[in-house]
Amino acid sequence: MKLRNILVSVSLLLTAANTQAQTVYAGEQTIDKQVYKGLFLTIPLSDKQVEKDWEEYIKSFGRSSSSRGTYRITTADMKDISAEPVNFTSQVKGNKKSTTVFTAYDLGGGNYVSAGNGNYDAADKMLKDFAAKSLYNDEVRVAEEGFNESQKNHQKMVKKGETLARDIENNKKEKEKLLRKIDENAKELEQLLKDVETNKVDQTTASTDMDNKRKNVETVKAKKQ
Repeated sequence: MKLRNILVSVSLLLTAANTQAQTVYAGEQTIDKQVYKGLFLTIPLSDKQVEKDWEEYIKSFGRSSSSRGTYRITTADMKDISAEPVNFTSQVKGNKKSTTVFTAYDLGGGNYVSAGNGNYDAADKMLKDFAAKSLYNDEVRVAEEGFNESQKNHQKMVKKGETLARDIENNKKEKEKLLRKIDENAKELEQLLKDVETNKVDQTTASTDMDNKRKNVETVKAKKQ
């Protein structure tokens, strides 16, 4: 838990720095052949990640419909921007490295929130709050991925250590087995050497007996003559 807290703290600092660098600017965007006045903000994150975060972020404003990166809430509940329901249209476009979020707030009859009116600051804050949240989520995700990878590597090293411990134990058993075999071999050699000496005596005895038997044969044959 301590490591996770450190990672989150680092993520918060990085997110704060990145958020301060984000700039909201007013402009127009054509969506489905209709021109909308609104606000833009570019975030240095992948479009897929931002779309996922954006869908989650705007849930609190009401039921939305989406199509190819365009999101609409016809009666959005945005109290900070308007006491009345807002016809909210947004679009998320980008690539793997950078994504731009466009938002248009129709207060009724094509009266859009724009620079200079009283709702602009609230709309500006909404986008910056989203950027901060999305950047924070990304920093935490990256930090957790790094931690998970490190944890997997640690588990891998622990398993390798367990395998090495088993190998050492098996090696010890094999050594004991070999030492017993060497001891048995030495005893067998000692017995073989004794058997060789005994065999030499037996050979001498057998040779002497053979000579005596040959002489006996010669003696018997000589009697016949």
